[in-house]
Amino acid sequence: MLARPTRSHRPRPTTRRGVAAAEFAVCLPMLLLLLLGMLECCTMIFLKQSLAVAAYEGAHTALSPGATDADVQTVCAGILTDRRVNGGATQILPGPLAGIAEGEYVRVQVTAATDANAILPARFFRGRQLQSTAVMMKEL
Repeated sequence: MLARPTRSHRPRPTTRRGVAAAEFAVCLPMLLLLLLGMLECCTMIFLKQSLAVAAYEGAHTALSPGATDADVQTVCAGILTDRRVNGGATQILPGPLAGIAEGEYVRVQVTAATDANAILPARFFRGRQLQSTAVMMKEL
């Protein structure tokens, strides 16, 4: 008589269909929130860096002989336009460049609203104003 083949006693794989989909459904909102937060933070870091570059170049222009407030405003606005910064404002302190003597400090402050420069509709930085300041001594 022929022996009947015996089955191995391996455990049967349990059915896990749908577990991956459930885990994905739980994790997806958190991953999306993390991704959107990183995009918004990177946008604001770029905005802050753009303001710093504009302020530095504006202060450097202010030190040129015969420079006017309009020259500084034009340089700052040009940099902000090149970097696609919306609603940037430039302020020269302590006042008009014509009244600043040698040895005094010139401060160029550039500000921009975060609302006008956000790329996402859900703004994590809503209602804030970023600014950067460059200070240089007038030597000529």
